[in-house]
Amino acid sequence: MEDLQTGLDLNKGLDLQTGRCLEIEKSIRSRRFHKKLFSRFAKAINTYDLLKENDKVAVCISGGKDSMLMAKLFQEIRRHNKFHFDLVFLVMDPGYSEANRRMIEHNAEILGIPVTIFESDIFESVTHVDKSPCYLCARMRRGYLYSHAKALGANKIALGHHYDDVIETILMGMLYGAQVQTMMPKLHSTNFPGMELIRPMYLIREEDIINWAEANDLHFLRCACRFTESCSAYRPDGSSASKRMEIKKLIADLKEVNPFVEGNIFKSVENVNLNTVVAYKKDGIRHHFLEDY
Repeated sequence: MEDLQTGLDLNKGLDLQTGRCLEIEKSIRSRRFHKKLFSRFAKAINTYDLLKENDKVAVCISGGKDSMLMAKLFQEIRRHNKFHFDLVFLVMDPGYSEANRRMIEHNAEILGIPVTIFESDIFESVTHVDKSPCYLCARMRRGYLYSHAKALGANKIALGHHYDDVIETILMGMLYGAQVQTMMPKLHSTNFPGMELIRPMYLIREEDIINWAEANDLHFLRCACRFTESCSAYRPDGSSASKRMEIKKLIADLKEVNPFVEGNIFKSVENVNLNTVVAYKKDGIRHHFLEDY
């Protein structure tokens, strides 16, 4: 009798979980979020030619709101797409705490995402790195993701960078890197021939992702690395240990003066006039305007 009750409770729990997943999927199709999330996701895929027939995409999930939503949008677009493609949902555990690992698995269950998890020791490897640990961590993560995605038969990895990431990267490059560059919607891998990186969240605003998560009472990882406090904390003088946080605040301040500033930053790298550029690089070779003057 006790076994029967346990089975009934388990089935009830599964039914509730399935019901919540269906409600979350329904929210993506709702009037509130369809245009802001799904339509922009589909537009990025079409505009930048991110998907082709018979692709196998490794959807890379970090546990944050962006990558989790990306996984759901991929599931949604596969239901409606005109051609066949395959998906694998890849989670790399670079040394998460037990609580953070459990949160990722729990959210994947709620959202109906069949994740494949593999482990690495990246966090341990960069713990004692003083210079640019976040940059090194990101490079190592990408290498691991390419390697495991390829082993699973994927020809593309998808990352969850969104519109706000793009414009912040443009300004960071200018103000801190003394260069004009952007976060590309897709890239060929230099170390893994035949592999490609795509960013289908390219046109989606972060505010809309946050609103979707809050509307569904979903709670995701924010910054799960060993440097969490320095990633997000502001100093007493208002500055931040994170350059990206400073840029985010700068854009917000500029928007109060010019409501079109975000769109202008995004479009600036689509409207580069080489006739008015003193110098530029192409395939690693520097060109100067005096060459053709």
